Amino acid sequence: MKFINKILLAGVFFINAAFAQETPLDKVAVIVDKGVILESEIVALVEEVKRNAEANDQSLPSDMALRTQAIERLIMKSLQMQMAERMGIQISDPQLEQTIQNIAKNQNSTVADLRDQLNKEGISYDSYRENVREELIMGEVRRGNVRRRVYITAQEIESLTNLIDQQGAEQAEYQLGHILIGFPSQPSEEDVASARDRADKVLELLNNGSDFAKIAIASSSGSNALEGGNMGWMNINAMPTLFAEAVQGKAKDDLIGPIRSGAGFHILKILDTRGIETVTVEEVNARHILIKPSIILSEDKAKKMLLDFKQQIEAEEASFADLAKEHSEDPGSALKSGNLGWADPNIYVPAFREALASLQPNELSEPIRSVHGWHLIELLERRVDDATEKRKEDKAYQLLFNRKFQEETEAWLREMRDQAYIEVVE
Repeated sequence: MKFINKILLAGVFFINAAFAQETPLDKVAVIVDKGVILESEIVALVEEVKRNAEANDQSLPSDMALRTQAIERLIMKSLQMQMAERMGIQISDPQLEQTIQNIAKNQNSTVADLRDQLNKEGISYDSYRENVREELIMGEVRRGNVRRRVYITAQEIESLTNLIDQQGAEQAEYQLGHILIGFPSQPSEEDVASARDRADKVLELLNNGSDFAKIAIASSSGSNALEGGNMGWMNINAMPTLFAEAVQGKAKDDLIGPIRSGAGFHILKILDTRGIETVTVEEVNARHILIKPSIILSEDKAKKMLLDFKQQIEAEEASFADLAKEHSEDPGSALKSGNLGWADPNIYVPAFREALASLQPNELSEPIRSVHGWHLIELLERRVDDATEKRKEDKAYQLLFNRKFQEETEAWLREMRDQAYIEVVE
């Protein structure tokens, strides 16, 4: 429906009675499979990048380069949102509001404070809500399509576990800048040679003192291009394998590359390092009751059921274990009185993980909405990881998974882009 709305909007014209002239309010700028990108969307994204650059005192390339990158990001967003529609992925209003509350809480503020801040920055709260909703939807699309592409061998886990043992609990962290000079998923020799030539020219500019962020915004095909190529802080074992090997022994401000991969040629800059830090992992032991809304059971009724359960438990009229066994729709935990056992909270979906983070031991949550349904959660205990051999293997697996998930996400996005019908309307 939203694509139909966009097409209708693109055809709306304002008739100026004084001049008897038609002036378009908006127009279709790009056709992406069964969807469209409007000129207003491109302008809005470019203006957002400019505002952020001004706030961070960051220089920018030409408007044409900005526009090209904005179009590319909106194309990838459109493709993912269209796939979400085909997969039937939706984020309900209660789930969205819960996520926004958690965002505000993580910033030690309230939703009202968040609204005020957005208003000062000239951003409407409704636009912010829909942006958050779209980010949640795209996250679910990526998890649903990329997770099955990740394969980890026992040998990889053993090798990384040995490396963790050698390094102890101390790991260097890097803040990396990244520029990708990409080529198609099945490149010809000419494609590779052209990309290599462009990468060499980019590296030459950087070695001669050009601003890395400005070059990244203008030239990079990477997903962080509009952020100036900044990939943020990463543990050496969490970054892509290609990068982890390249940064070993490098110092702040070093340039690395071009490094070839299946996506193209990568150029890295070590923006900063955080030296040696101790890594500790906190685990939680929790239980929950899951109620899934359906055609028969509305969102409000599902939430009210859990509110009633909470009141019964607090009044000692019923036990959590009995209610979980009788009502919970999570087959993996219902027979175990709702118990999920000890786990790294990062394995849970964001809404569930954020709710756990706000609880004290033996405290019940309010009903919270996740992609799975409505949950009533009780945090039983917290503990700091004791670094047993099993935990080291789990940690190694998670680091490998995160690394490969990032690599496979880039490959999946590139393949989806290559297979799509895209027409830029001049």
